[in-house]
Amino acid sequence: MKPVREHATNNAQTYFVTSDTWERRALFQTESWARLFFKTLLSHRGDAYLLHEFVLMPDHFHLLITPETALEKAVQLIKGGFSFLARKELESNMEIWRRGFADHRIRDAEDYDKHVYYIHLNPVKKHLCASPAEYRYSSAYPGWKLDPIPQGLKPPESLGPVCGTTEVVPFQSSDELKPAKFRDAASGAVEAAPFQSTQSTR
Repeated sequence: MKPVREHATNNAQTYFVTSDTWERRALFQTESWARLFFKTLLSHRGDAYLLHEFVLMPDHFHLLITPETALEKAVQLIKGGFSFLARKELESNMEIWRRGFADHRIRDAEDYDKHVYYIHLNPVKKHLCASPAEYRYSSAYPGWKLDPIPQGLKPPESLGPVCGTTEVVPFQSSDELKPAKFRDAASGAVEAAPFQSTQSTR
């Protein structure tokens, strides 16, 4: 699903937003990079935007957000903020993001519902998990704290257990992640990554 880019200002609308990494490099298959992305994303939540749904894929992200400011500024805080922290905390000077982003303004409850399911099913379609709730870097995974659906966009029926709506953030406990092994960004040592496919792909 490739949203059409449209100019957006501070209009209290909800948007489906997509942005790719530079040359579609799988930067976020590295645990430290994924963690830093969520640190950035959550640090601006509530001030610059409401965060309703998301998925972080190895080489792109999808968000459902309601900006508190201009949409362009909200996305710049995410992408620019991450680039700044990557230089500072990951000591990376590489180009991270493809220029710009794509967005689609959510029209109604049906449109919202359709994009929620697209976000949740994205890692399943890419064979990164068997079901949406298994994928830690998605709002479908239990434990992420999300902002409520905007009142005017509430679907007639609940989206059910696929939505992550509880209060605890999955990356809160470092002990929880100790058994898992991931690729180390500095050393480049290849270990089991959080985006490892559940089946072979071409």
